[in-house]
This record gives sequence, structure tokens and C-alpha cells, in this order.
Amino acid sequence: MILIALGSNISGPWGTPQQSIQHALQALNSDGLKLVEASRLLLTAPFGKPNQPPFVNAVAHIETHLAPLALLQKLHAIEKEAGRRRKTRWGPRTLDLDIIDYNGLVRSTEKLVLPHPGIAERIFVLKPISELKGKWRHPTSNLSAKAMLRKLKGHSQGEEI
Repeated sequence: MILIALGSNISGPWGTPQQSIQHALQALNSDGLKLVEASRLLLTAPFGKPNQPPFVNAVAHIETHLAPLALLQKLHAIEKEAGRRRKTRWGPRTLDLDIIDYNGLVRSTEKLVLPHPGIAERIFVLKPISELKGKWRHPTSNLSAKAMLRKLKGHSQGEEI
């Protein structure tokens, strides 16, 4: 199963953050990508850099024939089309697309780490995964998204839009 995290917190060429996520979901269902299903949208506090607008987040389950690095390049092209400029780490962005899991593959290279190394700390990824794919397990820890989410109790769980 290939899981993609989506996030946006500033308007861009595709409109508001919510519109950008919806447009990105359409892009994840074209040009060699097939959108199987997507979570509901979630409004969450920013991660890593607090002084910015809240994020609209979602997780998508997709299928593709593309290899992981080719998929990453495709996601970066979609981000660029949505107006993404990589200036500040964890800064505001029109669109952020991350490969969370690629069929359970475990890989660490300079360009791509799989599964995504920050899954266990990101409520905005764990909550949508737990609702969308309740039986999913982290490829290395074997923990479910719900189990990882419980470890983050006391943190804001965000609100569905």
C-alpha cells in the first residue's frame, strides 16, 4: 500500500489550502497515479514552526507503477505546479506531498527515506491513516497508527473540516 500525506496552509495558484488539497487529490489520480481513497480533511496546528497559519491535512492511498524515487519526483512536480517554493524548513507552503509508506519498503538514501521518518510524531498523518487504513502497520516498528496516536495523547488531535 502506498500512502501519501498532503498538507497546505497558505493560498496559491490552486486557491485556498482546502482547494489545494482537493486539487492535489485529483492530481494523484492522473498521469500514472491512481487514487484508491483519501481521508477526510483535518485542520491542525503547524508542526515544527508554530508562528504560521494552521494546516489542512489529509492522507491518500494510491497505486502506481512508478518506482519510489520516480514517485517522489512526480510529487515534487505536483507541488511545484501548486506554487510550492522550498525556502524554509517546516515553513508555510501551498502544498506538501510526502511518501509515508511505499508497500512496506524500508530504504534510506540521501534523497528518500522510507517509511517516512516522522510518522510517529505527526498527528496530522497518524489520525487520517488510522481512520483510512485501520489495519496499517508501520513497516519497522509494526505499530498501528492508532497505537502511535495513543502515545501522543495530550496533543491537539486537530479538527475535521
